[in-house]
Amino acid sequence: MAKARNLKTSAFTTNPQPLTPSFHLLPVTPLTALLFSPKTHRLRNPKLFSSSSNKHPLALPIFYLSLLFFITFLGISFLTPFPSFPPLLPCSHFSSPTPSPTSPVPATNGEEDDDRPRLSASAMVPLPAHGVFGNLSEAEREFWQQPNGENYRPCLDFSLGYRRLSPRISEEKRRFLVVVASGGLNQQRNQIVDAVVIARILKAALVVPVLQINLIWGDESEFSDIFDVAHFKRTLQADVRIVSSLPSTHLMSRQNIESKIPHDVTPQWILSRFYNQLKREGLLVLKGLDSKLSKNLPPDLQKLRCKVAFHALRFAAPIRELGNRLTKRMWIEGPYIALHLRLEKDVWVRTGCLTGLGPEYDDVITKVRESQPEYLTGRLNMSYTQRKLAGLCPLNALEIARFLKALGAPRGARIYSAGGEAFGGNRALQPLVDEFPNLVTKEMLARDGELSPYMNKASALAAIDYIVSLSSDVFVPSHGGNMGRAMQGHRAYVEHRKFIKPNKRAMLPLFEDNSIGDAEFGSIMRELHRKSQGQPEPRGYRRNRDVIAYPVPECMCKHSTGIF
Repeated sequence: MAKARNLKTSAFTTNPQPLTPSFHLLPVTPLTALLFSPKTHRLRNPKLFSSSSNKHPLALPIFYLSLLFFITFLGISFLTPFPSFPPLLPCSHFSSPTPSPTSPVPATNGEEDDDRPRLSASAMVPLPAHGVFGNLSEAEREFWQQPNGENYRPCLDFSLGYRRLSPRISEEKRRFLVVVASGGLNQQRNQIVDAVVIARILKAALVVPVLQINLIWGDESEFSDIFDVAHFKRTLQADVRIVSSLPSTHLMSRQNIESKIPHDVTPQWILSRFYNQLKREGLLVLKGLDSKLSKNLPPDLQKLRCKVAFHALRFAAPIRELGNRLTKRMWIEGPYIALHLRLEKDVWVRTGCLTGLGPEYDDVITKVRESQPEYLTGRLNMSYTQRKLAGLCPLNALEIARFLKALGAPRGARIYSAGGEAFGGNRALQPLVDEFPNLVTKEMLARDGELSPYMNKASALAAIDYIVSLSSDVFVPSHGGNMGRAMQGHRAYVEHRKFIKPNKRAMLPLFEDNSIGDAEFGSIMRELHRKSQGQPEPRGYRRNRDVIAYPVPECMCKHSTGIF
């Protein structure tokens, strides 16, 4: 088990402090400064107010005049209304700053590692969206236009009951939870979020999660290589106690690892299954948490999920710095699209789909799938055509190009391609490059040596893609998955940045209809996706909807115009 370094945790609280009565609200005058200053002022003439001031016959009248002046001033002060202050909001809210093109990317908000209770400053936020201007067609203007956020803002107002339990839980020193997170970066993020929630449910201290070695990419990164451990601890210290490693009193030669966890487990199931064991043994090790915890949790635990995902899981400083540099190189030249292209070899193997590159490439995928059938995910009895029409296959480069063109993306639009290397290399991307020649990757944006430390670190490279994608004006995933859901929710959380999710079931049959002209095809595509471009979409109570992808309304409040 990889151990993270033992980092010192600074004090941090997320509860806003109430305003206390303070005399500094009075107008600042020499008299009020003298009366209410914490320092002792030495009078120039100490005998001025002495009762034995026979040597100064004017002292008494001066005293009465001063007293009269003070009483008059005090009366006027109480009769004069105090300046009004905006009411304290029960939510943790923020708005994106507007930096200059050379200023640091706001994704590093919270850089100052102090103890101030500034939850809003800990969120990773994008650079501002670019305005729509220039000689654009109506379709192009509509493509770049940002959705109406309807004044929804982040709002993590935990209940009084939650806050009352927090001090005891955040000081827990007897029960410890260890979680082993597997998969790619965003799959690991989901498991880390649920690990914090489960620790809270069990009232246990959480050991910094262990990242399992990724068998597909061979990535041996530890938590501290990808995420800012000190920030993670500090942001969550009012919710759960987080430690870097187990104390010596809890180290065991052998420990059972709980991995047989059913899907959609509730807090009640977790308590009944693990609480007594944890209380008895003092240690619980969980593995295989991916998507096992119910998506429908009590409101406070849903808010905790958002707090972990959007505030606590900040990337490590070296990754942030490089991601920010690449982001500025994209952002400074104008609006851009981020595409999450799911064209990697393992994606074709797992989805049971064909690449569209011809028999030579499809045969390779088929052989790998037959030799490793366990990689195929779900619906094994469906043919390739059925899977594709059901929307279970990634859009290939040609389909993405047609989709973007139909939505109104200008031919000269700059596109950032997020994701791993496409199976088939340049051949796989060529149809997209033919329509949109300004396609770049992180490898093309980076300068000599900048990516060298991460060439064998798939999670770090995915984190860089995440940072650059977050600041894009438009984000489009070619397939579902953890990255698409994470970006959907994060972009909603930071003022509803445009996110276009292809409706593959509805659009793919139209791709095969040659009777539809380009103008009509574009009109159909725009109308089909008009209501799914990043506008606030309530999660509702559908069991398969994650609050991380749909943070409205559990984690976001609607505020009246003018508060911000």
